[in-house]
Amino acid sequence: MSHEPVIRPFFDESTSTVTYLVSDPATGKAAVIDSVLDYDPRAGKVLVHTADAVLAAAAADGLDIEWILETHAHADHLSAASYLRSRTGAKVGTGEHIREVQAMFVPMFNLDDVSGDGSEFDGLFRDGELVRIGELDIEVMYTPGHTPACVSYRAGDDVFVGDTLFMPDYGTARTDFPGGSAKMLYHSIQRLLQLPDDTRLYMCHDYKAPGREHFAWQTTVKEERDHNVHMHRGMSEAEFIAMRGQRDATLATPVLLLPAIQANIRAGNLPRAESNGVRYFKIPLTLDAELTRSGMP
Repeated sequence: MSHEPVIRPFFDESTSTVTYLVSDPATGKAAVIDSVLDYDPRAGKVLVHTADAVLAAAAADGLDIEWILETHAHADHLSAASYLRSRTGAKVGTGEHIREVQAMFVPMFNLDDVSGDGSEFDGLFRDGELVRIGELDIEVMYTPGHTPACVSYRAGDDVFVGDTLFMPDYGTARTDFPGGSAKMLYHSIQRLLQLPDDTRLYMCHDYKAPGREHFAWQTTVKEERDHNVHMHRGMSEAEFIAMRGQRDATLATPVLLLPAIQANIRAGNLPRAESNGVRYFKIPLTLDAELTRSGMP
């Protein structure tokens, strides 16, 4: 059996995202889970200081990064997976259902440089598949609902849940993105909550619930089962679906949704440069009916 991992979090406050450097103490092999590429949407500027902080920490500890793992195609930050792969030679992996997400968004953005078969990723994982990091086994758990491709990664008593759950005082993931399903999310959460009580759960995000002054991203199955504000003990599927639908209707579109999806379904690769040497994200426009009636060219 594999060892317990060494886990080091890196919190990016601008996107409220936690990246995890997970290593096997016996061999020094490591994985990076849910990396962040710094992106300023106002200037269209891309930087790598958050990813470089992870690389610097790995180098300082003598770690060899073998895998860059994504829990899903994020809508709130750009993945640094491609950059980290170029710097380390590591493989990039995610759940096999990323193909479904590509199928939804390729026509939406009219992309001609996305495979549709997930081949931008080096590994497309099935539910129950084991990813080996040195002597550390990481089990892939299919936990859809937030998106149809979400997975969680279980290493011993530690589970990295992506956006499926938040801290108990903040609740659960939204399900109003294309392919999202409150019904599927309910069952994914139930699967996680059936793990042993003392299993540690690591969030991908923390937005600080009202009244809490500090950021937090680690909890346990028992704490979630007893105190999650959206998924209390005994809550039925129908009750959860109704709650999630009402809440989702009040949520704003994530600021980085459009660029993030375009990068993340490409495994963190940016759009290819056009003839002028510049890369561009696309922004689909929804026209007001008056503009359509006016015959605006």
